[in-house]
Formats: sequence, structure tokens, C-alpha cells
Amino acid sequence: MRRIEDYALIGDTRTAALVCRDGSMDWLCLPTFSSSAVFASLLGLAEHGRWILTPAVPVRSITRRYRDRSMVLETEFVTDTGIVRLVDGMPIGSEASTVVRVVEGVSGHVPMRMELVARLDYGAIVPAIRTRDSGVTFIGGPDAVSLWTRVPLDAAGTTITAEFSTDARSSSPFALTWHASHERAMEPAEPVRRLDATDLWWRDWCTDFRADGPWQEAVLRSAMVLKALTYSPTGAIAAAATTSLPEQIGGIRNWDYRFCWLRDSAFVLQALALCGFTNERDAWREWLLRAVGGNPAQLRVMYGLGGERRLDELELTWLPGFENSRPVRIGNAAAAQLQLDIYGEVMEVLAAGGPGGGIDADTWTLACGMLKTLETGWCEADEGLWEVRGPRRHFTHSKVMAWVAFDRGIEAAERLDLPAPVDRWREVRDRIHGEICDRGFNTALNTFTQSYGSTELDASLLLLPLVGFLPADDPRIVGTVTAIEDRLMADDLVLRYRTSEWGEIDGLPPGEGVFLACSFWLADNYVLQGRHDDAVRLFERLLSIRNDVGLLSEEFDPAAGRLLGNFPQAFSHVGLITTAHYLSRSGLGADQIQSISSSCAPPHR
Repeated sequence: MRRIEDYALIGDTRTAALVCRDGSMDWLCLPTFSSSAVFASLLGLAEHGRWILTPAVPVRSITRRYRDRSMVLETEFVTDTGIVRLVDGMPIGSEASTVVRVVEGVSGHVPMRMELVARLDYGAIVPAIRTRDSGVTFIGGPDAVSLWTRVPLDAAGTTITAEFSTDARSSSPFALTWHASHERAMEPAEPVRRLDATDLWWRDWCTDFRADGPWQEAVLRSAMVLKALTYSPTGAIAAAATTSLPEQIGGIRNWDYRFCWLRDSAFVLQALALCGFTNERDAWREWLLRAVGGNPAQLRVMYGLGGERRLDELELTWLPGFENSRPVRIGNAAAAQLQLDIYGEVMEVLAAGGPGGGIDADTWTLACGMLKTLETGWCEADEGLWEVRGPRRHFTHSKVMAWVAFDRGIEAAERLDLPAPVDRWREVRDRIHGEICDRGFNTALNTFTQSYGSTELDASLLLLPLVGFLPADDPRIVGTVTAIEDRLMADDLVLRYRTSEWGEIDGLPPGEGVFLACSFWLADNYVLQGRHDDAVRLFERLLSIRNDVGLLSEEFDPAAGRLLGNFPQAFSHVGLITTAHYLSRSGLGADQIQSISSSCAPPHR
């Protein structure tokens, strides 16, 4: 049985593929992250599309790694007859997205087998197959993919197979390209050299990396994952590379995350900036201006990668789902929700300005338009950070982020002497702050609560000191952290909130894993409260959840010890970067950190 942690990501900043430890590529959308899948067996069966390259003899062991400062993946298979290496990557800068797979002999003699089942439109279309001397082309509807190789192929029905062998220093390259079905397939030139060039591209990007502390390797790998999730043609950022990986095995909390959430993108850009990467922020701002158009009042929670607004949610009934977790969904109905927190997160990015700290006229016009809408809109109930499918509420976190929006707008206007109704903004900001402290804090429980008048807790409350709403040592924040430790912990990690049988909070059946970003937020609070031992222990625990190539999904099941949710998840990798940053600024010495880590952390997976 394949688990989510068995997969690694390769990508070209336009789309991405997931490759399993056994050499099976089970997820690939072409030509973009949110296009239909050519390989969809991740959410179904082999017949829904996959591409496997693996030894044809028993395998004794498998190890894999990314090349140093690169997203090119190497998987090494050890057999009784020899060792073979599979190199997977997606060249950056190609006219059309291309997957390159190279089988390299390391030692001995290893028989290999290849099986390619291409199914277009998420496994719904069985394509026509056209063979040629150097490969095959699969055509169905508007899409076509072409496989190029010098290895002899056998077309058995709609499955393409090959049998070949490796010897020491042998190399057998394969390349798969997408093109419109009405266009002629063009053979990619020198695929191995293009992988080497991709290595250089990633290493060049990494030259701007800046980070302190003992976790630089983990931080850089997370930053590279975030970069891999950017959509370079427009500057948009995908929240994850997949759809419908379940938050509970067998459950229905299966959502499509291949779009650009304003919230998630803002967190990504702040995390990348902590690492020294700022070009992505400027490209995203330009994308945002185009996506919003001329009326800031029409700001949406998320957009397509090109700025599309219609992301209608559909169910793919022919796919059984990951471990029979139905339904499989594409599109996301949350795009039409009201989520007030996005104003604060977007203002954080807009108010940061460009590399020189300035804000251009178009950006400031958008910022002022957003705050004009929020002057009255902040009073409304909304679906909140967690995109509940139940009734709207006055979520405390949403109100706090409305406060953030005005606070950052005031700061930017005063710092840069920009035209703005600062006095009115200040009045609204202070009114919001007072209302939150009055209606969002439960004095009997000594904690802020999920929504006004509720007794429920929510891990998003951990963000209050992180955005500067109150100091971390304020008794109300201390009480909130204590309450979350008492009531929202599963094993040693943090739940978003307590789901219930009746779905009164989110309108969904109960049950999900721990949302990993929430545990990183708790670690950040520990740092700010001076609980350094607790912070390091929790951070090391979270690091141990990463798979063998350093990737995190959205959630984790502590009881089963397995990853859950879409993968890799930008939100989780943002948390890793941010917590490492807090710890590196905490004043702890390397020896202290090492002492805490070695005495308390679970073994790395």
C-alpha cells in the first residue's frame, strides 16, 4: 500500500509530478498545476494513468534524494544483480512542460521494465496511440502527450511497455512532453543536458538563500518546495500540487488545492522573504493587480493561476479516490466564500513594498480600495480561515486579521507619506481591537474563542501574538495557549479545532488529522514566551514528520504515523521556515539547541 509520504515532487514552476519510491509516477497534470491529469492513479488505479520505471528483478533496498540544491530527484535501487539509479526531473524554461526520466546503470547488470498508461482528463479518456520510430503519441480531445526514447517499445492495447537492461555507466533517457492535440509533437533536444541545466538553474536560485540556525538544510528544502509551487508565467502560487488527498482516510474532506489562495500566497511570500527571496513577492503583486481588476470590492478568496474566477467544484465519480476516500473533487466552492482574514494577509504583502520599500500607485490604489470595502465589511460574519461549509460566524481570527489590514495600512501610509484617510483607519482599527477583546475573549475560560460568544477553541488564535495583536506575554494570550494545550492537542500536535458528529462548526462529518501549520504556530508562541525547550522539542517533532526527501503534506495522523491531505502543502513548509526563523532569533546557542534536540526529539524518519 502506497502512502502519501512515499511520494516525491518534481516540477518546472508551471506544473508538477509525484513520483513514488518504487519508480511509479502516479500524478501529473499538464500543462499546468490545475490542468487535467495525464497520470491520475494517485487517486485511483493503474488504469487511470501512471508511468513506472523499475527493476524487473526483486529489489533489496531503495534510497532516494534530491540533488544538492536542486529539485532533480535520484532514486537508487539495489538488487542482487546490481545497482540502478532513476533520475527524474522537469527542465525549467522549456517551451512545453517536459518530464525527463533517465535510467542509469551504477554497477552490475539490472533488467528493467517500463510501463506507461496515459489517460487524459483524469483517467476519463482512453487516448488514441500513434507510434513512430522514437516513441509514441497519445491523443484525446484537446490534449496530447508524446513519449520519446531510443528504447524499443511494445504497444499492447493502450499500455506501452519496454524491457531493457542496464550495465555500469549505461544511460537510457525517456522524455514525455505535452502539446495541443492539433499540433505536431516536437522531440525535446538533449534531455539529459537539460536536466543538468535545471540543476544549475536551481543552484543559481539558491544563491540568494539567507538563514541562520542549525536547520538551514530543512529551511532551504522547504523554500525550494515553495518555489516549485509558483506558477512562473503569471506569478501565482499554488497552495499544493494535488487535489483530493484526504484529510481522513476514507473521509469526504477531499479538496482541490491547485489554485492561488491569497492567504496562502501571502504566507509563502513572507516565508520566502525570510530566506532572502523577494522576486516572487513582486511577481505575485503584479499577478494580484491583474486578477483583481478594477474593483477591489470584488476581491476573492482565491483565483486560478492565470487569475480565473470561476473555479466550479465538480466530483469525478469514476475515480475511487486515494485509499477509497471519496469524492474526488476538482475546482473549489470556497472560491465564492467570504473570508475576511484575506484582507489582513494581503495588506501584509502590499504594505511591505518592493525591494526598495516603496509602493507604486497601482498597488496603493488597490490597498486603499480594499480598506474602503473593509471599513463596513469587517462587521460581517464569514466562513473564516478554515473555509467552513457550515453557517457563517463572527470568527475571532477573521476580526483580528481585519485589524491587521488597517494596522498595516496605517503603518505604510505614515512610513511612506502616502495619501490615505489615516485618522478614519485608526478609528476603525481601534474599534475592531476593542470589540475582539470584549466579544472574542471568554473570561470564564480565560481564553480567546473560535468565534464571538462561543466556548470552542481554534488553533488560529495562536496567530494573535504573531501578527502583533497582543504581546505573547499578555495574560490573555498565555491563557489561550494554555487552553489550546489542554483541549486541542492530539498526541503532541495541535488540531485546528474539534470536529463534531453533527458538523455544527464546519458543516462536515467529524474526523481529520492534525493540521501541521498549527503546531508550528504553537512552537512560535513558545519562542515568544521564552519556553525555548518546548519550542525546540516541538519543532524537532515536526521535522521528524517530513518524509525521506524533506516533504510535508497538509496534515498528519499521529495514531497511524502517516501524512494526510494534499501534498506537498505550502502552508506546512511555510510553518517550518517561520519557526526556524523564530528559533534562530531566540538567542539560543547552537550547543543549547543541540542539547535539547538530542535529549527530546524522536528519531528522524
